[in-house]
This record gives sequence, C-alpha cells and structure tokens, in this order.
Amino acid sequence: MEIEVKGRNVPVSEAIRARLERRLEKVARQVSPLARVEFELFQERNPSVAASEVAEATLHLKGVTLRARERSPDMQRSVNMVVDELARQVKRHRDKRRHRREQRAAAGATTGATTGATTGAAARATPAPPAATPAIEQPLP
Repeated sequence: MEIEVKGRNVPVSEAIRARLERRLEKVARQVSPLARVEFELFQERNPSVAASEVAEATLHLKGVTLRARERSPDMQRSVNMVVDELARQVKRHRDKRRHRREQRAAAGATTGATTGATTGAAARATPAPPAATPAIEQPLP
C-alpha cells in the first residue's frame, strides 16, 4: 500500500511517519497492494477550538474511496483515531462485499438447481402426455 503524508503548515516528523506506517500495517493486510492512502495533517488556527490538531485520511481502493477526519488536542491522538476509523471502514466494506458475493452465489445456486432439472436430458427423454382429443358432438336423431 502506498502511503503519502502531507502537512499543511505543520512539519511532518519522521516519528509521525513511522507511527502512521506501523499503525497502517493492519489496514494494509486487508486491502490490495495497489491501494493508496493520503494523510493530511494540519492545525486549526481558531483559538476557541480546543481540539486544534486535525488528521484527515483518504484511502483510494478499487471502486471506492474511504475518508476519515479526526481532531484532538494532540496530533498523535488524532493520527491514532483516524487510523482506527479507517480500519473500521475497511472492515465494513470487506464485510459488505463478502455478504453480496455470498448472496449472489446462493441466488445462482438456487436458480441453477430449479432450472437444471427441467432443461436437462431427463426432461427431453420423458415423452409428452397424449393430447386430449376433443369430443365431437353429434346431433341426436
């Protein structure tokens, strides 16, 4: 999995990079090696906001994009929370896909079992019932 870390007006230290890579190992095992995750770390400049350290993550998978955003007074905590949120979303996405695949397989097996018996060789070998001859009405003498 490709990891890109950006800091908006915040220096991204090697410690934060290493922590992100270590925390993302669990997510990386569950997604394709072609997946790409972008982290953006920044600080809210509003003094009235206590949780000013913000971490945003965007995970690009095949066919879907997962996003998470968390804020706290500490950048390390924001990073941990955003990675946990991504892990939850990836797990939910995988479970959804697995459930849909199982439903399609079950529907295909059910449909195939009912149509297979009527269109197989046994159905062709069975003779058709004789057609009922209509009763001919004759006038009474």
